[in-house]
Amino acid sequence: MDTFYIVTLASMSLILIAAFSSLLAERFGAPLLLLFLLIGLVAGVDGLGIDFSNNSAAYMLGSIALAIILFDSGYGTSLQSFRQAAMPALTLATVGVLFTAILFGLAARFLLGFSWLEGLLLGSIVGSTDAAAVFFLLRAGGINIQDKVRSTLEVESGTNDPMAIFLTAALVGIIASGEGLESAGPDLLILFVEQIGLGLVLGLGGGVLIVQIIRRVPVERGLAPIFVLSLALLVFAYTSAIGGSGFLAVYVAGIYAGNKKMQSKASIRRFQEGMTWLAQIVMFLVLGLLATPSQFPQIALPAIGLAIFLVFIARPLAVWLCLLPFDLNQRETGFVAWVGLRGAVSILLAILPILGNLENGQLYFNTTFIVVMVSLAIQGWTIKPIARRLGLIVPPQIGAIDKLELDLPGTANHELLAYRVVADSPVLRGERIPRWARPSLVIRDGKSMRYQYAGRLRENDQVYLFIAPGYSRLLDRLFASKVAVSANDTEFFGTFTIDPSRSGEELDRAYGPGLLSDADKSMTIAELMEQRLGGKPDYADRVRIGRIILIVRQTDEQGAAKTIGISLEPVAAVSRLPLFLNLREIIQMVRDYARKRQT
Repeated sequence: MDTFYIVTLASMSLILIAAFSSLLAERFGAPLLLLFLLIGLVAGVDGLGIDFSNNSAAYMLGSIALAIILFDSGYGTSLQSFRQAAMPALTLATVGVLFTAILFGLAARFLLGFSWLEGLLLGSIVGSTDAAAVFFLLRAGGINIQDKVRSTLEVESGTNDPMAIFLTAALVGIIASGEGLESAGPDLLILFVEQIGLGLVLGLGGGVLIVQIIRRVPVERGLAPIFVLSLALLVFAYTSAIGGSGFLAVYVAGIYAGNKKMQSKASIRRFQEGMTWLAQIVMFLVLGLLATPSQFPQIALPAIGLAIFLVFIARPLAVWLCLLPFDLNQRETGFVAWVGLRGAVSILLAILPILGNLENGQLYFNTTFIVVMVSLAIQGWTIKPIARRLGLIVPPQIGAIDKLELDLPGTANHELLAYRVVADSPVLRGERIPRWARPSLVIRDGKSMRYQYAGRLRENDQVYLFIAPGYSRLLDRLFASKVAVSANDTEFFGTFTIDPSRSGEELDRAYGPGLLSDADKSMTIAELMEQRLGGKPDYADRVRIGRIILIVRQTDEQGAAKTIGISLEPVAAVSRLPLFLNLREIIQMVRDYARKRQT
């Protein structure tokens, strides 16, 4: 019994240390997930002496934690963002993982002396980006980049795990059995289609089930988040048990559930955020404890060389080849190539060769661990500076707000929001709250009073308002602090503006002729952008039409484009070398070169 208490004490102490380390990471800009790994290493067998070597338990615990993270990742992904990024992201998640695995495998064959199949196995282990690392750095790291680029990275990291898991498990089986890749090829293809197909179908069905149960079953409000998470893990486990991709299924279920209106949605979101933090901490700590740093020096140089090859050659080349057909410019493709963080997923997959009793099982694990640490250190520390250098950080539309969404019982037709009045906010400067909003309560200096008797609002007042669903954007602007960067920044939004209700024909006359087809001319500019984007244009969305770029400067409270900026110059290249150009740009470059040769 004493052992149980000691284990509990040590576990909770490590989790608390990891949680408190987030404050240190924010202050010094350190990659937080790398810090979690290092805490696990320090506490492990070569540090404080905690001897944890149960690979099976680590793999099972890590798989559950990853399922929780992927569900929350999907839950926070809007359907519009998914549609906008689906094709490039899914190409990266499948073909991109395969390209990365092949390139990395070739390097591993030379640096580690592996056979072709062993090198390909190591490439498959590190082939996928880490959902926990990518989502944390993009969402919690305060990096507000263009929606198309952010969505591409998030959807890729949420969907590329099934491909890496499939390749790793298949290659472990092939190497363990001694069969060749050629004889197993047709069976692998059938197995892959089966896993992805079941993952998609059961994930969608699981999402429908989650929504319907929360809507129809009178669940206690405090139990609703537990129901949702339990159902999500049920979808993961059942899909995996019958041969499908449970990780893909839980991500798809999260996307579906997160985009549907449900009771207690705000409390479910807050609970999910907390569980995701806990899952990330536990997963990285356990994998750190599993490692034996004293074994690292033997392979440090080739492993670091492989990590540098992955960061600077394999990932960028695979991304470039995959994104050639898509309309991402050089800066956007370059940033996607750079944000290829490896994390807990790769370390988790590196356990499979050990569980499969392969000859070099521990070598796979140690090499992968070093690759992940180098990736988190190099890329995790530089993502924000690189995004700023490439001009991808979007100027804020509104300043900081202190807002809380509160759940109303049943199927109420109103939302209840609570705002803290911050300095320099428009409402503090005298702007009136619109009539359609129903302020009901003000808390000032710890005392509650009706809004009608509160007088002029003061800084730090807490204001509670009832509003119709979907009308919170205008209120956000009223309660936001003064924006630090002007939304009319011509460098980002273009020199000129145009009314989105104007016709495409007027745009063609002004910047054409021949800019638009006859069908496009009959649309308004807003409709034209909506068609090109595959959904409602959002703030800072960009659409290239010929030699001009249309940029959404402002949106109204319904989310429709209010002002459109026009940039007449293409985005300047960051390099004279023809790196990360898309197919259209390469064809144009070849034509320009041919014209110069003729003259």
